Amino acid sequence: MKIINLAFGAVWLLAVACNSEKKGNTTDSNTSDSDTTSMPVDTAAMNKAWVNYMTPGEVHKMLAKSDGKWEAEISFYYSPDSPSVNKATCENKMILGGRYQQGTYKGMIDGMQFEGVSTLAYDNARKIYLSTWIDNMGTGIMQLEGTYDEASKTMNLKGSATDVVTGKDIAVRETFKMVDDNTQVMEMFETKEGKEMKTMSILLKRK
Repeated sequence: MKIINLAFGAVWLLAVACNSEKKGNTTDSNTSDSDTTSMPVDTAAMNKAWVNYMTPGEVHKMLAKSDGKWEAEISFYYSPDSPSVNKATCENKMILGGRYQQGTYKGMIDGMQFEGVSTLAYDNARKIYLSTWIDNMGTGIMQLEGTYDEASKTMNLKGSATDVVTGKDIAVRETFKMVDDNTQVMEMFETKEGKEMKTMSILLKRK
């Protein structure tokens, strides 16, 4: 796997270098020589950066601790005081060589069959967490990004989702707290007309 990854990185670097060389050889009668001279590509630095970017680290090991099967209690807050509580299961597994965690959810939501897939990543270059969500109750993708607070063991993510009525993006905020090795709590908030409201929570208990 390392050989394949390094080979891919080498091909990518070669493409960049060749493209840079072509740009350096392109001249324009209306520009000076100094304008058409490209900066040399530091292939060693690029290769090191690429290897660092694609190599799973300690954060990915932390994510892997959540692998396995979980019972999920999903609450939807159609009104603040009387949420709709539903049961589901979740199975997490690291994919693509331990670089991403995929969660597969199945259950019943308000009498309807429910399936959802989450992807959680840590971007080594940007030093942030990335999260996506898709399910069978929509056709869009929710995308979030943010940081992890070690003191509270909470991931704080922000992003956007689709308002199905207007077709426009709405601001979304998510907190994901690792209570202990066998308990996790996710809370979701949406902001409409300047007012933030809690829309969903999930209590996860390891099977």
